Amino acid sequence: MKIIAYLLAIICVIAAVTYYTVPAGSLPTFMPGYAAGSTHIHHLHAYAALVAAVVLFGVGWFSGRR
Repeated sequence: MKIIAYLLAIICVIAAVTYYTVPAGSLPTFMPGYAAGSTHIHHLHAYAALVAAVVLFGVGWFSGRR
């Protein structure tokens, strides 16, 4: 459980950085928020992914403390 939570948290951090730095038209097509030709940056997607990463890091931290 601990390792899975940490791996998912790392994936969420990568997604947050991607959403914050890459315009919507340049996102991979499998990511939510992709819009062909758009220059919009998805800040809210980035914040949501970052919050999910913090929560998952917390789950990993507290599940390993027994």
